[in-house]
Order: sequence, then C-alpha cells, then structure tokens
Amino acid sequence: MILKNCSKYLLCVIFFIGGFSAVAQDSNTGNWFIYFGNQKFSKRWNWHNEVQYRNYNFAGDLEQLMLRTGIGYDLSENNNNVLIGYAFIRSEPYNLSGDKVITTEHRIFEQFITRQQFGRVNLQHRYRFEQRFIEDDFKMRVRYFLSVNVPINKKVMESHAVYASAYNEIFINTKENHYDRNRVYGGIGYCLNKYVRFEAGYMTQFLPGKSRSQFQLMVYNNLPF
Repeated sequence: MILKNCSKYLLCVIFFIGGFSAVAQDSNTGNWFIYFGNQKFSKRWNWHNEVQYRNYNFAGDLEQLMLRTGIGYDLSENNNNVLIGYAFIRSEPYNLSGDKVITTEHRIFEQFITRQQFGRVNLQHRYRFEQRFIEDDFKMRVRYFLSVNVPINKKVMESHAVYASAYNEIFINTKENHYDRNRVYGGIGYCLNKYVRFEAGYMTQFLPGKSRSQFQLMVYNNLPF
C-alpha cells in the first residue's frame, strides 16, 4: 500500500513538472534528467557513472549533455571516499542572434566525500577540484556541495522510504571573477529499495548578474560489492 501510494505521488510530481516545463523556454525554466550510478567492485573500491541530459525546456531542446565517470576508494566504511574522474560535456548555448553554438569540454576532477548522520538527518559534504579543457581554453575550479536527506515515513533511508532532499553547491574559479555560480535545490524522493531511489525537485542556479531555474528528475543506483 505504501509503495502504491508513493508511486502515485511521484508520478503526479513528474506529470506536474512535465506540464509546467513544456512551456519553459518562455519562462526561463529548464529540466534536467539525471542518472547517478555507483557500483562497488571490491570492499573499498567503487566505480562512479553519471549521465545528465539538460534541456532548455522539458525535453528536446538540448542545453547540455554531461557524461561523468570515476574510480573511488573508501577511506572508511560508508563515510569517507576519495575519487578521481573524467567528464565529457557538450554544451549548446544560444548566441545573441538566436542560433546555437556547440562547445565541448573535457574535464578531469578529484573529489572527497564525507557523510554524517544525526538521527534521521543524513548529511553529505563533497569537495571537488576540476581541471577544465574547454575548446582552446583551460580553466580550474573548486566546488563545495552540502546535501541533506531526511526520511519522512521511516526512521532511516530504507525500502519504501519517502524523504525530503535539499542541497547547496557553490563554484569558485581559481582566476579572476572568482565567483562562478551557486545552486540551491529542494525536492522529494522515494527509495524503491536500499539500492535504487528516485527523486524530483526544483533547483535555482545563481550566476553573476542573472539566475536560471531547472526542474530535476533523478535516478540513483548504488550497488554493493
């Protein structure tokens, strides 16, 4: 019964997002479809894999395609992980004349993730350093990501748990114009089981002199060794 009710609720959220963001080009609101995968291939080592399909509207008007992967190592069980990875990014921004300009980026990154739990509150801190090869340019950037997940109908994040989710991430360039952007997000998710969960939410991205909002539909797939 819980699974049935939660599934209906999440479907309503998805249909609401779809209907609203179908006209997102005019309202300056886009949509991101995101898959996060994390598979253990030993007790300590893990493989991260990620796909982000970002649109100017609900779907079909590509803003950015991101493919990201990496190999991580657990410094302690379930709490601290270091990872080195690579990302490929294809961006299709509009220029002043309304035409798209395609750019590609190859990115190397290093990160450290630490997790904490206080009762029902699950915190995650992520520190990331990026080396960005954008066409003929080279840039570096640091990022700090803080997220919180709080189960609503369960005491822990387990099968059939509905949870509230929020995060804030700030991006800082290493050269001039140090402030790059800040992302603020809130959403709701559902744990199908302890390995797979779904989430839908709304994120606003604050850039220098402007902001833009996106709906996000996410799937998390975490498999143990």
